[in-house]
Amino acid sequence: MKKQTIKNLDLELYQETLKNGLRVFVIPKNNVNNVYVTFSTKYGSANNEFVPIDKKDMIEVPKGVAHFLEHKMFAQKDGVDPLTYFTMRGASGNANTSNFKTTYLFSGIDYLEDNLNYLLDYVQDPYFTDENVETEKGIITQEINMYKDNPYTEAFENLLLNCFKTLPIRYNVLGSVESINAITKEDLYCCYNTFYHPSNMFLVITGNVDPMEVINIVKTNQEKKQFPKSKKIKIKKYNEQKEVLKENLVMKRNVSIPKLLLAFKLKFDNIPLKVRTIRFYLSMYSQMKFGNISLFLEQLKTDKIITSGMGVSLVSYEKDAALIYDAETYQPEVLKQKILEEIKLDNLNEEDFNRKKKSFLASIIYLSDNIFRFNEKVMSDLIDEDEVVVDMYDEIKNLNWEEFQMVIKNLSFDQVCTVTIEANEK
Repeated sequence: MKKQTIKNLDLELYQETLKNGLRVFVIPKNNVNNVYVTFSTKYGSANNEFVPIDKKDMIEVPKGVAHFLEHKMFAQKDGVDPLTYFTMRGASGNANTSNFKTTYLFSGIDYLEDNLNYLLDYVQDPYFTDENVETEKGIITQEINMYKDNPYTEAFENLLLNCFKTLPIRYNVLGSVESINAITKEDLYCCYNTFYHPSNMFLVITGNVDPMEVINIVKTNQEKKQFPKSKKIKIKKYNEQKEVLKENLVMKRNVSIPKLLLAFKLKFDNIPLKVRTIRFYLSMYSQMKFGNISLFLEQLKTDKIITSGMGVSLVSYEKDAALIYDAETYQPEVLKQKILEEIKLDNLNEEDFNRKKKSFLASIIYLSDNIFRFNEKVMSDLIDEDEVVVDMYDEIKNLNWEEFQMVIKNLSFDQVCTVTIEANEK
């Protein structure tokens, strides 16, 4: 078992890689009265073109398979519902799928050994039949249609579709009604056998636990099971073009206030820094330019161009990204022009930069006090970096004004994509 100090956060990281390749990470925090356990595979909606294990040719499975597979893992041969099992033992269970991972989880301190063993057992024992696959199609179709009824969710999905040309992050994690209906039992087993091998998975445990005790529970559990030899997974690589697919889209929906969503399509190819460092600088840039306490946002409110705040998000795939802003506005074209004008202004200074850096450092310290958010941070590190970043505090502390300027100057903000939601005429 390897032990590392997570610098400046008064936390220790214990990790061990088991014989079958499963990696276990434990961050104990004894001043809380809870435990959060996540069991994840490096497989999400963006991995739908790959070479199946023991095959030679690249295949494409229907979009939404990763999320569909997550749902079907709760179907057990013995008829026991995993969520009910956890509830009966004082825990809360759940699962989720994103672009690059699928996670099964529970939280609760009672019956920890039982719950931990059960989490490992049900995720490592798939039970797919033609009948239960067909039943699930109706359930997920309802979920897709529910999101379609939300104009803001629909607009965000359209923004990504219009922004990217080839990257699979342009598609909804759930898939479409058509792609869901094309999924078969064989598709699920193909994806499961390829991506759910222990060597492609990791377990993260945060909270009031003894590291040696929980790692021994996992070891004992895994030693009772047989797995095929691990093999490298081949996933399709994409060459995304610089240009957006479609610059503008107007949607008319039943909304009380119109909304503008605007994305800058960015490429990091020519910046000689780690992707996560570039993301740090981009996040700081967005907050300084358009954040809740920015002068620009205050002016938009004063001029009644926006009705409240402005949302900021970054969607990325390796060295391609979309920096997205959204706000409710009765003047979408005016807001668009204001954002495009602001992005061209060189109006930031080192004092603002250092102030924002201090804010980021404070947020990292706050993060370390929350076992749920810190668990999420560890999972994110493992997906993005294949390791836990134990010196993030120092990395942020070492960000500097000169490097920040270099990053922003090397980014091109000329590729813009917008989606506007207008109110239906009454």
